[in-house]
Amino acid sequence: MKKLFLASIILLLFACKPENKVEEKVSEIPVTFKVERFDKQFYESDSSNINTVKAAYPFLFPEGNEDSVWTNKLKNPLLQDLYKEVQKKYPTTAKIEPELEHLFQHIQYYFPDYKTPRVITVISEVDREAKAIYADQLVFIALDCYLGKDHPFYVDFSEYQRIGFEENQILPDLVTSFSYGKISRPLDRTLLSIMIYYGKELYLKDKLIPEYSDATKIGYTEQQLAWCKENEYQMWSYFIENNLLYESNVKNEFRFINEAPFSKFYLEIDNESPGRVGQWLGWQIVRSYMENNSISLDQLLVTDAKTIFEKSKYKPNK
Repeated sequence: MKKLFLASIILLLFACKPENKVEEKVSEIPVTFKVERFDKQFYESDSSNINTVKAAYPFLFPEGNEDSVWTNKLKNPLLQDLYKEVQKKYPTTAKIEPELEHLFQHIQYYFPDYKTPRVITVISEVDREAKAIYADQLVFIALDCYLGKDHPFYVDFSEYQRIGFEENQILPDLVTSFSYGKISRPLDRTLLSIMIYYGKELYLKDKLIPEYSDATKIGYTEQQLAWCKENEYQMWSYFIENNLLYESNVKNEFRFINEAPFSKFYLEIDNESPGRVGQWLGWQIVRSYMENNSISLDQLLVTDAKTIFEKSKYKPNK
């Protein structure tokens, strides 16, 4: 009897958590869409019906190009092999559709003016800059960029870059693209401002894809994430002791913000560290700010870095 009573109390407390109430409301938002397989339509067409595909997707066929440009692509054996590999991995999109639905529900909850977009899969010829694009009412997903980090097509990429080719990076990449234009750009180029900018982007992932792990949101392995947690105090102390936060030096971006195999403290720990630790620390500052201040997501995205930092009460544990 006592165990049953305790279980009831635990369930009641769980149900009362604010985040659970949000998820209940999110789940009630109606979302209807279908994934359009442009990649399939294009690579299974020929010169006789290419104009039909062009008519359906005119925005994917820049003006000024002769039809021969597209028919030559269809005949390109390397691109045909790429398409075949995409078909092996994604014969259907049934696996990712529920995740996309969940994302669109969260977007409409936090950004009510947004409607469910048109979702189109493409092949970008492994263009890492165009993996996933969220542009207002259009979403493009380059499936050839999500075949898995060990796929032979990615052998020329560095190990730290190949993490981004996993299927679980589709939604994080879409949120990154969605965030463009919604997060106020830094007013200056100080390290702190850039850290907070990326911290906001990662916090947006907390809200829009809450079911994803922190490692997946930032594109780390679990080991890399664990390293950041274990060395948070040491990293923060290094930034403070070396007066880096308010320093406007592009080298700091290369050392701590930009994609890289590891971060550059110029210490023995460098080879153990992941790249982009400045982004991760900025994320923790933004999280601390949101925990200690009553502010909406919209307000967060336009609040300046100095205010966020000063009101965050951020203090990593030793």
